Amino acid sequence: MENLNPESNLRNFFDSQDLLLEKQNIFPGEVFSHPVNFDTGIRHLLPRYDEMLDVIVRCVPKNSDRILELGCGTGELSLKLLHKYPNAQIVAVDYSPRMLEFAKTKIDAAGYTNRWTEIEMDFGEWANNADLSPIGDGFNACVSSLAIHHLSDSMKLKLFQKIRKNLSYGGCFWNADPVLPATTGLAEVFKEIQQEWAISQGTTLAEVRAKMGTSNPHGYSNQDQLASLSAHLEMLTTANFIPVAVPWKYYKYAVFGGFV
Repeated sequence: MENLNPESNLRNFFDSQDLLLEKQNIFPGEVFSHPVNFDTGIRHLLPRYDEMLDVIVRCVPKNSDRILELGCGTGELSLKLLHKYPNAQIVAVDYSPRMLEFAKTKIDAAGYTNRWTEIEMDFGEWANNADLSPIGDGFNACVSSLAIHHLSDSMKLKLFQKIRKNLSYGGCFWNADPVLPATTGLAEVFKEIQQEWAISQGTTLAEVRAKMGTSNPHGYSNQDQLASLSAHLEMLTTANFIPVAVPWKYYKYAVFGGFV
């Protein structure tokens, strides 16, 4: 008998796509085999994910009308910013066409089409090549979440310097990322917290990880290349962000940045 339930048919379609994509490599940062799993999966995987993004949104200056987002993923941070700041225009950069397509669908559905511009580009390439200028400059703020930790430390510094040059006076940069735990003991503590969080969300880490893909290096990005929080703040200081700040931290995740 034919299945006439459109939601079930859609779910079956995505499940079949996931099975195909599991056989393929994904870009670092895509995490899951299909973007449809990202928004729920990341909330099950990372404790206080929404709280972390909300901190970034609150720390962006209220008069920001031009915001650069690096590694926009499925557009969750973009949506929060567009909702909070009705005059803001966002330039969203990601090297994953699948992520950008998924994000654009959500942005359009929310009615923010005219305030959001996507650019398919490796922001590591932008940092490393001064002649590349599709992104532009004169931003009031730059934000990023769960993306920059895929760069080497030398590339992180280059990116911070590039961001600094493209911010207007009075602007700021905020990044939400995992940082290197100070000890192996603290790393184990976070694993326990993460498992407890997944259970509180009605799942387990094993179930969440079953939907994750396998990533290979792409462009300037690789598997997790974590640096300590102090190393990040030192790089930001070297890039001439004054002052630098850490408005939020929860075990191995932090929101940190600085001002121009």
